[in-house]
Amino acid sequence: MKKRDRTPKTYARLTHPLVRDEKGGPLRRATWDEALERASAGFREARETHGPDAFAMLSCARATNEMNYVAQKFTRVVMGTNNVDSCNRTCHAPSVAGLSAVFGSGGGTSSYAEVEHTDLIVMWGSNARFAHPIFFHHVLKGIRNGARMYAVDPRRTSTAEWAESWLGLNVGTDIPLAHAIGREIIHAGLHNRAFVERATTGFEEYAALVEPWTLGLAEKVTGVPAAAIRELAHAYARAERAQMCWTLGITEHHNGTDNVRALINLSLLTGHVGRFGSGVQPLRGQNNVQGGGDMGAIPNKLPGFQDILDDGDRRKFEVAWDTVIQPRYGMTLTEMFEAMEHGDLRAVYCIGENPAQSEADSEQAERRLRALDHFVVQDIFLTKTAEMADVVLPATAAWAETEGTTTNSERRVQRVRAALTPPGEAREDIDIICEMARRLGHDWKFADSESVWNELRALSPDHFGMTYDRLEEQQGLQWPCPDLSELPSTFLHGRLWEPELADRGRLAPFGLVQHDPPVDLTDEEYPIRLTTGRRLDSYNTGVQSGSFASPLRRGEYVELCPEDAEHYGVAVGQEVRVVSRRGAVTAPVWVDPALRPGLAFMTMHFPDEVDTNQLTIEANCPIAGTAEFKASAIRIERS
Repeated sequence: MKKRDRTPKTYARLTHPLVRDEKGGPLRRATWDEALERASAGFREARETHGPDAFAMLSCARATNEMNYVAQKFTRVVMGTNNVDSCNRTCHAPSVAGLSAVFGSGGGTSSYAEVEHTDLIVMWGSNARFAHPIFFHHVLKGIRNGARMYAVDPRRTSTAEWAESWLGLNVGTDIPLAHAIGREIIHAGLHNRAFVERATTGFEEYAALVEPWTLGLAEKVTGVPAAAIRELAHAYARAERAQMCWTLGITEHHNGTDNVRALINLSLLTGHVGRFGSGVQPLRGQNNVQGGGDMGAIPNKLPGFQDILDDGDRRKFEVAWDTVIQPRYGMTLTEMFEAMEHGDLRAVYCIGENPAQSEADSEQAERRLRALDHFVVQDIFLTKTAEMADVVLPATAAWAETEGTTTNSERRVQRVRAALTPPGEAREDIDIICEMARRLGHDWKFADSESVWNELRALSPDHFGMTYDRLEEQQGLQWPCPDLSELPSTFLHGRLWEPELADRGRLAPFGLVQHDPPVDLTDEEYPIRLTTGRRLDSYNTGVQSGSFASPLRRGEYVELCPEDAEHYGVAVGQEVRVVSRRGAVTAPVWVDPALRPGLAFMTMHFPDEVDTNQLTIEANCPIAGTAEFKASAIRIERS
């Protein structure tokens, strides 16, 4: 194979503030005083001229809980809007929406240790061996302890190599497959009747919904053999304990929330929730995606997943913060970009995010960001997004230069500590935000990250029992942890198994969701389905990981199956043009026998080299706002 001369772009660490004197002009070095004054003045002007909803905050899923708490407080108290969101919207917002609709909270129901002591593991739309390698170590321990694993994925991934059976479904047919599994469980008399009757609602309607999805029909729609569907249905229902795990293969669709509800339905049908070893587990891809939402850095919830529309919850925060909170939801990340298009959103404060390269249809996203009146980026690197900003503020790295906490996929809050001195003039995120607030009339006094955390604890019952001392002593605690002395349960919703109806709380509703194929249909002009994902050696848009060498890294390719490579007359390493209805990129070919004919694969890790998101479609889930990164239609053109 011809060696490529492309190397990932190396991003410069930000060590001093930058400002732009005029639109289109260059960024230049500035003092902190000048940069903060420019930044705060632009936010003030947007609010006074166009109203509070002309402002939006993009918070950071890699920063600490404390930073996210202060960021959403800045948005609601200083700017007077609920327009705050993060890249949670890009990945697992459908998981939060689906889990909240069924159980009332947006966290996975199980702990990692339970995967080691379960009987059956379903990895649905998840190449966890590459995308979540730490969690996959727990999966391997479970397999060694006797658990059977099933992999449901359009690709025969590295994760699927460990599975007892691989169900290679067509992209976007998760709901038909889930419905067929549910129907088979019901027809075989394997559903947990006692649990369904005592803990759920809507079963009869669900049974009627899935009735048409016979094994034969499901095979035609999904491409999965009927026998394999039946095997998984019986194995899942008969298991004493089972874990249903998913990632972006489920959520990054235009109907991502419906996909999540379809999987949760199976756990309700079999009673695989609310017990040790049995649960549903969305796997988060960044260190604090869960925590950002927990801290209220989302447009519809206050810290601790307390609903903005609840008068009592809202009033509690208004008293604590001495402010008035809008009694309506703010804009999601998706809606923010639409508002940029229409001129309704004028000023954005972006902390640690790179939407210019992470959003679907990236060319459109970049155009919208450039149209803002005022754009402030706070980050550790001069990303492509930061290069477009009017003011750039250098921050500390949350994982090595900051004190605080983060929350992982199992709802475990853990301490992080500063081990390094930040370079140059870089400052703590919280200090920057508080100084911005002071210049806008709010003089907040936080002595340290612990004081921020204690304010959060006083307002969020789920976190009240988590003092810094206890977090250190216990090496992390899982929410809900309302008590200062008792340890929380490792799993959620055990209430559903209580013998007395009054003790079960809100019953779990089945989700009545319908199959809805991908928006970007394949046809003669665009005959190949492109799906996207992650690789083990790289991270997100490559800003952090691209600067480090890896023996596994081979850069970005368009991956085709051997049959398609032969059909198009292309070989490994040959440059081709990949074209969708939105844009085109040039990439070399990689041949992967794990792919099936008509299916291609690319990642988002090297956008400076191959901008895959020029191809993806901004078709969004109407409930969660997540785009359909997993299902674009493309064609291959030989160079």
